[in-house]
Parts: sequence; C-alpha cells; structure tokens
Amino acid sequence: MVCDVEENGVAVETDVEGYRSMTDLWLPAGRASDGPDPLFISPEKAGWSYAGLRVIELSPGETRTLVTGEDEMAVLPMAGSCEVECESQRFELRGREHVFAKVSDFAYVPIDCELRITSAGGGRFALPSARATRRFEPAYGAAEEVPVEIRGAGQASRQINNFLEPGAFPADRLIAVEVLTPEGNWSSYPPHKHDEHRSDEESLEEIYYFEIARLPDRSSPEREVGAGFGLHRLYTNDGAIDLTESVSHGDAVLIPRGYHGPSVAPPGYDMYYLNVLAGPDERRMAVRDDPDHHWVRDSWREQPKDERLPMITAD
Repeated sequence: MVCDVEENGVAVETDVEGYRSMTDLWLPAGRASDGPDPLFISPEKAGWSYAGLRVIELSPGETRTLVTGEDEMAVLPMAGSCEVECESQRFELRGREHVFAKVSDFAYVPIDCELRITSAGGGRFALPSARATRRFEPAYGAAEEVPVEIRGAGQASRQINNFLEPGAFPADRLIAVEVLTPEGNWSSYPPHKHDEHRSDEESLEEIYYFEIARLPDRSSPEREVGAGFGLHRLYTNDGAIDLTESVSHGDAVLIPRGYHGPSVAPPGYDMYYLNVLAGPDERRMAVRDDPDHHWVRDSWREQPKDERLPMITAD
C-alpha cells in the first residue's frame, strides 16, 4: 500500500500501511519524544485513527495541564504518586515506586476536559488514550479493585493487570492493560491478531510500551529498573510486515494489523509492557491465534502455572 503522510509539514510517500519502513513500527526510547515528554504517540503520529499514548515526567512539585479534546484517557503512575484534577473532581493517586513494585491505582479522564496532574515528589506517568465520542464522568480506579489474571502456563505464564479492560472499567473506546513477564518467559503467545470485526475477533489498533528490569541477585526482590532488553515479534501473512526487534526500557511498538507475539523476557531480565488498544467497533478484546501455533494454547491444560506469579499485587 502506498500513500502520503505529512512529516514536519512535508508530504512523504510511504509504503507499509502508511509507514516509511517496517522499523517505523518500532520506536526506540526517545524517538517518539515530544518536548519534555519521553513518549508521545497520537493517532495522527501513528498513522491510524484511535489509539494514543503519552508518557510524562514531572519534577517534584511540578504541575502539568493538558486539554483532552477528542481523547478520553487514563492517568497511570509508572513511578511516583500524583494528584489528578478534572473539572470539580480531584483524585489522589498513591502510585508506586516502579512498575515492578505493585499494582497501581489510576484515574479516568473523559473527552473535553482540562486535566491537571501535580506530583509532590515527582515521577513518571503514562496517559493511554483513545479518540472517543461518548463522554463519561471522571473516575478513580482503586489498585485493590484491578483484576489480576495469570494467563498461560509453563514458560508462557504471565501476569495481566486488567485495569481498563472492558469488563473491569467503563469507557467509550479506550482499553488498557499491564503485562508482567518474569525472566525467561514468553508472553503475547501464541501469536494473535485483532484486525477484523468478526464474531470471534475485534478490529483494534494497539501500542506496546516496554519497561525492563535487571535481576542482579535472584535471591532478592530488588531490581535495577531501566537495564536490559527483551524481544518482540510482529508479522502478517502477506509479508507486508515482518518485524522482530530487541526492545529496551522506554521503547514502543505500533501494531496496525497482523499477528503479534511473542514478547520474550530473557534470563536475568523481567519485562513489563503497557498495552493500549482502541478501535471503531465494539469495545472488546476478542483475538484470533495464528492457526499454526494455536495448539500451544491447548497444551497449557497439562502444564502448571509459573509459581513466581503474580509478580506484584496491590499490596
């Protein structure tokens, strides 16, 4: 597919689904920065219509003001705590030391709202978003109420924090979950896709945002957050997309279509990723496995789940 997009105000001829190359789907840390923000992916920047993600960093005592406009969003502490204000609502988010420390509370913010985020101690905060049309009320999500799921089995065991999963929290289009994969395990596996609106599948754009931690001493729960790497795979049957990349702390991957997975945490490194999903039809997480690898899911019935999970809880 060949089309034109604008880059710095200049029309650029593109090929793969509106991307200049397949590596435009992989955004190493800093490549998608926006001023002081280490990551900013809008639907326009991604070349699609709905899903977005901004990661902001605040110094102690700093306040950031944003206007949501057409986007509903969540405020999710990655490191630190903050106060969120929207209209007459004010939410105190306890947050966490880092994403490998505990399940966090969060705030939901609707379209057409002036949002203020203040952090007394400073920190890093993710703002997953979706282009929306219906307006919901600002709301607080308690960490203790986030459904925690252990998915897979054996070396495909991983933890899912379903904080903005359709059945867990109301929104118009926005879906967001956290995935934690202990060292040596594979997640987003078997490879699956969600690019068609069918009874067994939903059409959803998706962003993967990664954080990695090194385990210097396996006898201790302490981690060196920000060190290390993992692997991520994305491909289509027609060969238009075929991407296998090393992902590091702060990297993002765009999933416009096709099968994605596995995401692999190598020995010595735990992997975290935030999934942001949104699409034009129903707000549901219906996916189809690559038929060549669906048998792996059936094999889980005969395997125990990894005893290291859950890696974190709300406590």
